[in-house]
Amino acid sequence: MSEQLKFIVERLNKDPFKKNLNLITFDSLEPIQLLQLLNDVLAEIDPKQAVDLREELPEQTLRRTSAVLGMLKYKPPASQADVSSFRQGLVMGSKPVVHPILHWLLQRVPELKKRAYLARFLVKLEVPADFLQDDVISDTYHQYEELVEGFKTNHKECEQLRMSGFSTAEIRRDISAMEEEKDQLIKRVERLKKRVESVSNHQRMLEQARQLRVEKEREESLAHQKQEQKNQLFQAEQRLQRAQQQLKDMRQAAADADPESFMRRLEEEIKINSYMVSEKLPKELEAMRHAVQYLQKVASEPAMGRADLQELDDKIKDVDYQINHLIERKMMRNDPMDDKLALFRQQSSIIIRRKEAKAEELQEAREELASAERELGQRTSKARDSDGEEVVRGDELKRLVMKLRSKGTVYKKKRQEMVELKTEFGVLQRTEEILKQQQEAVQLKLQTMEAEKGVSGYSNTQEELERVSAIKSELDEKKGRTLDDMSGMVKKLNSMIVEKKSALAPIIKELRSLRQQCQVLNQEYEEKKSQYESCAAGLESNRSKLEQEVKAMREETTQEENRYHHINCMSEIVEMQIQRAAEEMKAYVSSDPQEKKRAIREVYMKNIAEQELLGKKLREKQKLVRENHSTNMEQMKMWRDLEQLMECKQQCFIRAQSEASIGQVIQDGGKDMLVL
Repeated sequence: MSEQLKFIVERLNKDPFKKNLNLITFDSLEPIQLLQLLNDVLAEIDPKQAVDLREELPEQTLRRTSAVLGMLKYKPPASQADVSSFRQGLVMGSKPVVHPILHWLLQRVPELKKRAYLARFLVKLEVPADFLQDDVISDTYHQYEELVEGFKTNHKECEQLRMSGFSTAEIRRDISAMEEEKDQLIKRVERLKKRVESVSNHQRMLEQARQLRVEKEREESLAHQKQEQKNQLFQAEQRLQRAQQQLKDMRQAAADADPESFMRRLEEEIKINSYMVSEKLPKELEAMRHAVQYLQKVASEPAMGRADLQELDDKIKDVDYQINHLIERKMMRNDPMDDKLALFRQQSSIIIRRKEAKAEELQEAREELASAERELGQRTSKARDSDGEEVVRGDELKRLVMKLRSKGTVYKKKRQEMVELKTEFGVLQRTEEILKQQQEAVQLKLQTMEAEKGVSGYSNTQEELERVSAIKSELDEKKGRTLDDMSGMVKKLNSMIVEKKSALAPIIKELRSLRQQCQVLNQEYEEKKSQYESCAAGLESNRSKLEQEVKAMREETTQEENRYHHINCMSEIVEMQIQRAAEEMKAYVSSDPQEKKRAIREVYMKNIAEQELLGKKLREKQKLVRENHSTNMEQMKMWRDLEQLMECKQQCFIRAQSEASIGQVIQDGGKDMLVL
């Protein structure tokens, strides 16, 4: 709550409010003052709310303030969800109600100003449905709705123009520059007209020049149309060639293949495309997004120095060390002999890598095909532009025919091999199914026999042991190969180290001499640096002294200028006073009665006489009041006694009537009896 009050006081002390408050004065404000402060904030947002609350009824204030807060979409806190209590607190100027409103308003003043401005035009008037039956009112309301929609579009365009970065100052400068150029062009045209008027038949020459310009513009438009038509023709020819090639490929595929092979090929293409769309491309897209995010993050960070880079390198090394340590712990904890799925994981990873490699090869092949088609189209277009039609020479045609024949024979052989492989694959697949069925039957029989003999699970254990021994032998072979590789790598590294040392020996010698030179240069640099710093310090001290002197002289100059202007103003005031005194003396001495009446002396004398007459009348009235005061007081007392007497009589009369209506009271021997 204290933070809220601090924020409110801080904002109210700034422009445009400038209330000059503190926490104590703000907290001690009266309810009417607090409501007036809230109304001032609302008036800053919406100028129509500038009202003095002392001249307005509380009901009107509540209605107006509630309407404005509803228009600004203010939502009371959860503790003030009750509408009646909220309205009552708003009328009474309660601090728990007004403080949150002020905090909410002062947080978003520019946004609320814009909303209040738009509400004046976008909040539609509610017209009853009965009134809309009238044609005139209905047409007017439709026009009103159209104007509201037009305002929305215009406001959106205005906001877009404001956000687009256009500056009115730049536009004004451009307009002024264009107007200057226009004036220069007009002057140049006038000069040319004057120069041409001296030539004979200048009208006919101007007409011919105008016709020439029109014809040139027409020629340019026709050339442009011709180029566009050529481009369209070239694109249409390319589309026709592609369509013919596709038709030819489809006919060959339909002639050489049956529906089943065609369906299988389509299924394979669908699988490849679905893999590319669902797995490969999303991964690449995600990787690119991560790379872009990383680059944006790097670009947004400030420039890094050598120390920052060294710190990052150290962090990277620490993280790599931790990762390697965790991998080693995981490998030590997970024994490959116990992991039954390691082989399948390895096979799946190999298959995934092969699949990704083939997908990349396919994508590269498609890109090469697209580039080849583009190159073919460019070359055909060049050939047509040069000779008008494609030219294929005899040797080239023979070579193409031979190549096609050789490819046709190779294609037929490969196709035959594929057919044989497919048939063999079908036979092997069927054989595999039969063997699996037989294995299942034998396995069931073996399990029943093991159960009968009391050694159930023996075969599984035996298979597991064989598999474990096979894995162990493979691991031993791998370890042996890795040891051999490591020993070879160590030898290779040693030889490389020796070679590098021998290669670096002359460089190290040169480096020693360069280090000595560097030390000498460093010493010289330090000496020059100390000299420079001492000289710079002296110059800096002189500069600071001069700046202080200049500052003092400027302050003295400003003071003298202020004094000069003040003396000038005072002299002008004195001159005006002297002039007025002279005019007054002139009017007083003048013999003209009208001019005398305009004199200040005469006006003041007239006012003094009127006031003296008024005082005399008031004194006479006061004397009369004092003389009649005692008699008037006695008369007033008599009237007051008469009034009391009449009231007493009225009460007695009412009491007598009430007793007579009830009955008669008889007193006998100290007893009171009521007779009805």
